[in-house]
Amino acid sequence: MPSLPWRDIDTVLLDMDGTLLDLHYDNHFWMEHLPERYAQLHGISRAMAELEMQPLFERNAGQLQWYCLDFWSTELKLPVRELKLETAHLIALRPDADTFLAAIKQAGKRVILITNAHRDSLSLKLERIELAPYFERLISSHDYGFAKEHPQFWDALQADIGFDPKRSLFIDDTLPILRSARDFGVAHLLAVSQPDSRKGPKDTGEFEAVGDYRELIQGL
Repeated sequence: MPSLPWRDIDTVLLDMDGTLLDLHYDNHFWMEHLPERYAQLHGISRAMAELEMQPLFERNAGQLQWYCLDFWSTELKLPVRELKLETAHLIALRPDADTFLAAIKQAGKRVILITNAHRDSLSLKLERIELAPYFERLISSHDYGFAKEHPQFWDALQADIGFDPKRSLFIDDTLPILRSARDFGVAHLLAVSQPDSRKGPKDTGEFEAVGDYRELIQGL
């Protein structure tokens, strides 16, 4: 577990899905529930549904539309917003994420949520998990028109909130996004060792990873 130089950190930028919330909800929805409902509503087999959906997933991964419910509703001819409600009981906070959020807010850090989630997905999750009170701002990449994977997102974020990258911590479970933040100059970066509670630890590449939020707040 990394030891953070908290005296050198003014701003904490946090991802949502897989970082604060268990990624199991999203993985289950996109990989299991949506193909099943696609097959049912279009009158085809589950195997055929996956064959039809897979090229679309591969073509759009990492782009803003990948995270857009309107895009997928049109592409798949499905009411994606309504379907997400069918598995909303799986939305869950990662262990001690709220303890971490309370501690960094109490310590006077500037705490900002930056997510690629569509505003409708964000609203759905905020209805079930009380995250909003911990944050100064809740920012969706859809607000800027660029996913976090792209340099333009970070330029837009800088213009919007005026943070100092050298005195900022960013935690995210997606390696291309962490690399994009590093290229922008964010000095303190952490990956997440196990974003999905139903799966084992993931390879976090060149990044140190947080596994236990209680340990992260030592020395705060």
